Amino acid sequence: MKHRQRLVGGALAAAALLGATLAAPAAASATSGTAPACVKRDVVKHRKYVKVTNLCGHAMHLKVVIDWGSDSPCLTYQNKEQWEWNWGRGSYGKVVTC
Repeated sequence: MKHRQRLVGGALAAAALLGATLAAPAAASATSGTAPACVKRDVVKHRKYVKVTNLCGHAMHLKVVIDWGSDSPCLTYQNKEQWEWNWGRGSYGKVVTC
């Protein structure tokens, strides 16, 4: 009986560990998803330029993602604050929270 209890206990611990491991990526993606619609984006792709304006009513942690190039840093932007980002290589991907 002792041996069976150990197997059941070990299986429960493994299941709990697996569940925690599978839940971790979901939590990480929730904090780095696409920025909400209250973040305005003005993109001029052929000039490799984007102007982003925070109109969310509160501070936002945001960054511009450039596909196949260098992303902007993750910075905090206050309500109604806007900034510009230019890139050399790659193409505009999206603005994300971070």
